[in-house]
Amino acid sequence: MSKLSDLSENRTTTPAVYSPDDRQTLLHIAHESIVSAFGDRALPKTPSSSCLSELRGVFTTLYLHGHLRGCVGYALPVTPLYLAVAETARAAAFDDSRFQPVTLPEGSLLEVSLSVLSPLFPIQPEEVEVGRHGLVITLGHRRGLLLPQVPGEYGWDRETFLQQTCRKAGLATDAWRQGASLEAFTAEVFGDRNI
Repeated sequence: MSKLSDLSENRTTTPAVYSPDDRQTLLHIAHESIVSAFGDRALPKTPSSSCLSELRGVFTTLYLHGHLRGCVGYALPVTPLYLAVAETARAAAFDDSRFQPVTLPEGSLLEVSLSVLSPLFPIQPEEVEVGRHGLVITLGHRRGLLLPQVPGEYGWDRETFLQQTCRKAGLATDAWRQGASLEAFTAEVFGDRNI
């Protein structure tokens, strides 16, 4: 095994496993953050569980009637998890440029999925495990990220996953072979359907 493989394996920390109560709290925060925006109310207060105050990267994905309605997140741990969930839920609902802002009637119908990220670690293309790793590719000022569950949703193999991550960054689909920086992460994924 190469030294980089050893380093990647040691740094491939999986996110903390959250209890069902913690998961429910985070999902409640996401929903409440969206609905409360219609009444111009503040984001939620600090929850009692200390693990929800840890700095974590997180992505909030919204679905309406089974279709993607928004997805926004933080790849890096910039704020306590509960606050990151609140902020990304609101941003997914109202600021995802691919969609019109969520309407009040839609707000109560949204399904939420959360992906709590491990720290990023460098990875070689041949080490990428589809279904386990999410990817971040960077070249110059361009950066693209795809969550670990995305390739499974589309039936992609490793090469397609790498190409699509490049595309997400606005790069040529072979940029992963041309000197772009490649990082990976794992994620604890849960939502309204699978707490």
